[in-house]
Amino acid sequence: MSIKPIHNETEILSKISAGDARAFTCLFDFYYKNLGQYVYRLTESLEATEEIVQDVFVKIWSGRESLSEIESFTNYLFIITRNKTYRFLKDKAAARTKQQRFEQQYQEECSFQHETNTKRDFSYMIDELIGKLPPQQRKVYELSKINHLKYSEIATLLSISPETVKKHVVAANKFIKNSISEKNDQLFLLFFMVCVHFLK
Repeated sequence: MSIKPIHNETEILSKISAGDARAFTCLFDFYYKNLGQYVYRLTESLEATEEIVQDVFVKIWSGRESLSEIESFTNYLFIITRNKTYRFLKDKAAARTKQQRFEQQYQEECSFQHETNTKRDFSYMIDELIGKLPPQQRKVYELSKINHLKYSEIATLLSISPETVKKHVVAANKFIKNSISEKNDQLFLLFFMVCVHFLK
């Protein structure tokens, strides 16, 4: 950024160093537009531009007693403005990253909660349907799908043939699947089919 020095810069800075508020106003009015254009190109925010430029001049006024020691005031002005602008952009980027992380975490938590609720509702529905199975069929189904026993183990335990065990399991699966289908709940049906697949 190229900044043209104000006329009688040395004199004006000397007055400001002595606490001359009118001289400071002249300095502010002269440089405000150039600084504002520079800051706005980087921030693309009028609000941020006004805040940054005002902060620059607040800093200059706060350190006015040492202005006479500065060799190039325009370079000094540019460095202060640049640093404050970059700090703003850095903070903005950090805030955006934090916001994105928050949104991601929120979405994950909502998704987890929804999935948990869905699984719980699914579990309740399956338990209810299992309870409606005929006693022997329910016993076979529970030993197979809940206790994870093999057909041969169930057959030995209940004194029936493995083929009978298989028929009971197939019939139970069909009843549960059809019951869910009647409710037109495709999500629950999908869960059930996946569970049946992995529990075989």
